Amino acid sequence: MGKYSHSKLSTFEQCKLKYKFRYVDKIKPEIEKTIEAYLGEIVHETLEWLYKKVLEKDIPSLDNTIVFFSERWQGKFVPEILIVRKELTEKDYFSKGVQFILDYYLRHYPFNDNTLELEKKINLKLGEDEEHEISGFIDRLAFNEKTEEFEIHDYKTSSTIPSREKIESDRQLALYSIAVKEIFGKEKKVCLIWHYLSFDQRICSRKTQEQLEELKKEIISIINKIEYEKEFPYTKSKLCDWCEYKPICPAWA
Repeated sequence: MGKYSHSKLSTFEQCKLKYKFRYVDKIKPEIEKTIEAYLGEIVHETLEWLYKKVLEKDIPSLDNTIVFFSERWQGKFVPEILIVRKELTEKDYFSKGVQFILDYYLRHYPFNDNTLELEKKINLKLGEDEEHEISGFIDRLAFNEKTEEFEIHDYKTSSTIPSREKIESDRQLALYSIAVKEIFGKEKKVCLIWHYLSFDQRICSRKTQEQLEELKKEIISIINKIEYEKEFPYTKSKLCDWCEYKPICPAWA
């Protein structure tokens, strides 16, 4: 059985050589992460901690939440983290993270949106013989009692908001919605919610069953391409500057 994730599929589409380095050759890169990835990691950990306290009916104060973020940032930061945008410093990204937490807390307090689970692992089997497995983690799963919808929440720390067209074509949360329907019932309604923290905005989307069936076919098609790929050529793009394998990539030799 082939095991995949949204990240694994996206890496193959972005650059086949990067896919080979990471998933086939399993090369550990010299640069393990960029500052943007680190920012996203610490923000996610902070919001996960916040909602764990909420589920324990012990809502932390805003000050304590920012202290958690600050201590987490300082405790895990290492000088090797790559900062591509030389006009910005580590302190600039730290300040961004504080602002994200501040805005999110003030907008969503007292967090009474019926959160069910955090970092919920999902496993989805695809193919006629269920020979392919897709796994992933839902940042936060909630149930909206007013709309009777399950809500899949995802936090984004990127500095841009994608177009509506790109949002609607996003595979990750749509895949998760298939798994949620398999757990709770295919007739259940699911709302996909992205929190774009740089803009203090949330964007929602819903998928029909027909769209989800088409998505399954699309995923299987990508997996087939991966499993038949022999050459793994590189693809140069503006994303190369943020690639942890750039120092060993022949495109930049």
